[in-house]
Amino acid sequence: MSKNFKMVATTMFGLEEVLATELKNLGAQDVKPGVRNVSFSGDKGFMYKANIALRTAIRILKPIKTFKVFDEEDLYNGLQKINWENHMTADSTFAIGAVVNSKFFTSNSHYISLKSKDSIADYFRHKYHKRPNVDLKHPDVKIHIHIQKDLCTVSLDSSGDSLHKRGYRTSTNIAPINEVLAAGLVLLSGYDGSSNFIDPMCGSGTILIEAAMIACNIPANINRPEFGFEKWEDYDEDLYYIIQDSLLKKIINPHHKIMGFDKAPSAVRKAKENIESANLTEFIGVHHVNFFNSIKEVFGPTTILFNPPYGERLNIDTEEFYKKIGDTLKHGYPGCKVWFITSDIQALKYVGLRTSKRIPLKNGDLDCRFVRYDMYEGSKKISKQE
Repeated sequence: MSKNFKMVATTMFGLEEVLATELKNLGAQDVKPGVRNVSFSGDKGFMYKANIALRTAIRILKPIKTFKVFDEEDLYNGLQKINWENHMTADSTFAIGAVVNSKFFTSNSHYISLKSKDSIADYFRHKYHKRPNVDLKHPDVKIHIHIQKDLCTVSLDSSGDSLHKRGYRTSTNIAPINEVLAAGLVLLSGYDGSSNFIDPMCGSGTILIEAAMIACNIPANINRPEFGFEKWEDYDEDLYYIIQDSLLKKIINPHHKIMGFDKAPSAVRKAKENIESANLTEFIGVHHVNFFNSIKEVFGPTTILFNPPYGERLNIDTEEFYKKIGDTLKHGYPGCKVWFITSDIQALKYVGLRTSKRIPLKNGDLDCRFVRYDMYEGSKKISKQE
């Protein structure tokens, strides 16, 4: 029987609690949120399950060694003490990623990766007179070095490529939203498929696809061509397909509408291509509509969630643009819960509506706010009395 071991799922700033909830719901043990990561325990089958199903994880790491480091020599020597033949052979290809946050290391992450590569290659050369080759694009084993203050944690990256690469996105617009962030926004909004869902500025359709996968309970990474663990020496293909089949059996059909608008015909076309690639065409409708000329046409409770242009993507009058968002919501979308993300935090005052929630997030290097507006039928005063 497979034994439990510690793992770490990395994520984006602001999504740690969302990821922790995902892990608990999936059956993880010892779940502890950190900064941009969540640690947990599970067995090999759960590692496969986490990679296939988690929506807000970027990587699933399996730590294999932790040791103290104060300089590059400590790093080199510490890596030499790991029994690397338990994880790879001299004929394997490998790649190393590094994250460094320590006053003891003035060198950058790239240099730390090179120093680590030299140590592992020398380990095999001294012991077996042959060294494994580096393959940055498609390695057999991906190794993750994390140095925090005086502590180095060496992990195997079970995901391979970042888990935001779902495998469904074939077409993109300028600055498309990251799939992990898109899923995080949908989960933060509380949307679970029990209401209508509208993305009124849908671009290439990422938010729509992530919302539909949540509504249908489709595993986030079911469309990926492969995971890193599939090349490991202990990969259990039968177990992998048992886990995958058990997740596929839990898929359901949504009972509410999921739809997107965009004023650009090219965006509508790209969204439809991506939705088809994700096998979700029957669940999502995309329409060539300018949000500012639209009104709510669906019956029942509705969640509106979007990623309007901001930062480098916004080449128009900020005050006018955000005022039009507020006016359109007020006059066209009564009774809706509205969420959107922006890095232009000052521009929110032009919306002319009071936020009921403001959640700090990061979109790449941009500091953002994910805000909620509750649109009442009639006046707010009358709605509260009712």
